[in-house]
Amino acid sequence: MTPCDCWPTRRSFLKTTATLAAGFSGVTLFAQPSATAPPDESDTIVGPKKGFSPEIGTLTSMMAFTRAQVLMSTKGLSTEQLDFLLDDKANRIGALLLHLAAVETFFQLNTFDGLKWDSWSDSIKQKWDVPGGLGEPARKAIKGNNLDYYLNLVRETREKTLAEFRKRDDKWLMAVDKDWGWGPTNNYCKWFHVAEHESNHNGQIKLLKGRLPGAKPAGE
Repeated sequence: MTPCDCWPTRRSFLKTTATLAAGFSGVTLFAQPSATAPPDESDTIVGPKKGFSPEIGTLTSMMAFTRAQVLMSTKGLSTEQLDFLLDDKANRIGALLLHLAAVETFFQLNTFDGLKWDSWSDSIKQKWDVPGGLGEPARKAIKGNNLDYYLNLVRETREKTLAEFRKRDDKWLMAVDKDWGWGPTNNYCKWFHVAEHESNHNGQIKLLKGRLPGAKPAGE
């Protein structure tokens, strides 16, 4: 799997950033929470969370909200539904769930362990490259598993992420990687990308769920 498989091109990223900047001129992208503001543990409140530095807590709240959407989208799906293939170019819902765990693992290795992208061990590549890359290899290999199999893997991966976040502070979050693929990028942006990447695939999951045999039309 190449880095470009899970990040936008530099051109598209800069174009999107410029558009956002024009639309939100004068507005700070990330709120600066007060150091004395009490953390709110509600899943629908974006902000500091107990056990994390202020900005890391805010980030985890966004990641938790996105994850909750994925869990709602996949609740109760059978193995047959997880294995449903819309066409010969599509990905299965089960493979998309495993893909989320793979990409999060890659960002753990990069941001927590300091490894350059795709420089991790062969054992890591053997476990995660197929779900990380999706496509034909994943269509052939990732099937026949129940929902708990996938959810346990995404849950274990997230628990590791949160454990590592608790060890770090906002200075680490703001640290810039000058050699990143789309240009200088801090850890905040990398992990925000993990959240929005998950949101993108949740859209795919919802589309596939709506095309399952016997699925009700949207709105019913």
